Amino acid sequence: MSTVSALPMTRVMLRLHRPALYVWAGLLVVAGGLLLWLYGPLTDAAASAWRQWNGCSDMTGAACAYDQDAILTYKSLTQYMSVAVNLVPFLVAAWAGASLTGREMESGTAQLAWTQSISPARWLTAKLALPAALVTAGTGVLVLLHNLVWSKGRGKIDTAKPWTDLLTFHANGPTTVAFALFGLVTGALAGLALRRSLAALVVSLVATGAVWAAVGVARPRLWPSVTTVTDLTAYSPRSLGLTVDEGLLTSTGARIANPYCGSSEVPECRDLYDRLGAVGYYTDSHPFSHYWPLQLTATGIVLALTALAAVLAFRLLKRHTGPLTPAKERR
Repeated sequence: MSTVSALPMTRVMLRLHRPALYVWAGLLVVAGGLLLWLYGPLTDAAASAWRQWNGCSDMTGAACAYDQDAILTYKSLTQYMSVAVNLVPFLVAAWAGASLTGREMESGTAQLAWTQSISPARWLTAKLALPAALVTAGTGVLVLLHNLVWSKGRGKIDTAKPWTDLLTFHANGPTTVAFALFGLVTGALAGLALRRSLAALVVSLVATGAVWAAVGVARPRLWPSVTTVTDLTAYSPRSLGLTVDEGLLTSTGARIANPYCGSSEVPECRDLYDRLGAVGYYTDSHPFSHYWPLQLTATGIVLALTALAAVLAFRLLKRHTGPLTPAKERR
């Protein structure tokens, strides 16, 4: 696309979707402000309160004074912000399906633009490029701030979610940015295919939700796990973090299901393990050091699906419009 034609299309995009731009900016300001509050004074207050609470064990019979409000506020707000960051891709998908292409296809303004000023391929490129840049930048900022909040509270706040928590996992890393881009492109594809804004909104939400859920299910198997063996005197297998599989290990090296009896120091459990030939527990799991390999693998998969959706969108547009030439280019 030439600079002369790109600039007017960008201005048209900003003018046409000005309400969505205002909502996006407002969302970033509010969410970013809350995350900065969490990162600064609220994390400090909650960490101090937990130190006070943990110090109560050293007090014998004395009243324990700690800032309970700081602990509860931190716990609630971090949960809400994790949910909010994870909802961003769905908001993007809903907007893209209903407004980015679906509304213009439904009203016929897209077809008019193709014959008057810009080719269909350039129209779709402009439709995707500017929103993709804004979505990537905005979602990236929220993810970075969430990661800073979580990292600062790690090890200092007892109620902080572990990295294995699914909402925390996505809110802390680039998978959320990838999901947002997938929602954007899938919404545009749905609008082109269905040509109905409401139907495209529903389909884009369902598609984004399906990919989000599928990645969550596949997450433990996106990277080779680490196997640990635990003695049967323990009451349960020991996991390093994110568990992939666990059970009993026999003397022959075979793996069998865990009957969840408990420690072998309990006579009934010891007799059961002897009958099964079990010599220990095994656990396949991921330690915290696997966080980024899992993140980047999941991000790559979602971005590959996003690229596939973009290719399908351009192929669908070409099939529907053919070699359509705008009036400006004919002159």
